Amino acid sequence: MDAALEKRQVKRAYKFYAPAYDFIFDWIFNPGREAAIQLLDIRRGQQVLEVGIGTGLNLPLYPSDCRIAGIDLSEEMLKKAQEKVVELSLDNVTLKAMDATVMDFGDDEFDSAVATYTISAVPDPVGVLREMRRVVKPGGNIVLLNHFRSQGPLAGRFEDLVAPVCTRLGWKSNLHLEPLLKQVALTADVSAKVNLFNGWRLIRCVNNK
Repeated sequence: MDAALEKRQVKRAYKFYAPAYDFIFDWIFNPGREAAIQLLDIRRGQQVLEVGIGTGLNLPLYPSDCRIAGIDLSEEMLKKAQEKVVELSLDNVTLKAMDATVMDFGDDEFDSAVATYTISAVPDPVGVLREMRRVVKPGGNIVLLNHFRSQGPLAGRFEDLVAPVCTRLGWKSNLHLEPLLKQVALTADVSAKVNLFNGWRLIRCVNNK
């Protein structure tokens, strides 16, 4: 599918999801979110980037003594995140509408970066990971939390079958993890299954560049 068309479909999908996103995705997926933020190993005063911050469900999970930059393609989702920033009186958070494949940040600007339930929702996951590598300092942590294509033959075939429908709903059902990491020269030093039925993967990579 054309990347520009897919991007428009993603924006439309998450404009639709924004009003009910927290209700649908909060409690089911929160264990993975908590584990992902802990895996960042954030130190006092560090700069952290969250790619695909959505409605800001992760915001209460961050320590208060770091700086958070959150970006998202969907302005409707960011409006919900901004409401949380105000509600929680978070003066350490900056939100921006941004295409994660062409980030408006400098090289090595962040100590770590995280993308929760995002990599399969972007039209160009390789481009996003390359940008995450660029803006994270050498030795910094890059954490991904996502559903990836099952290694089981039956489940994998089913995910391939429903992939065209899922793409129109705003996410990829059959994104392969290992080839993705290989294309951007990342290696997982932590890999765990999380959430309901262990259906999601939590990955940490050290940005060795």
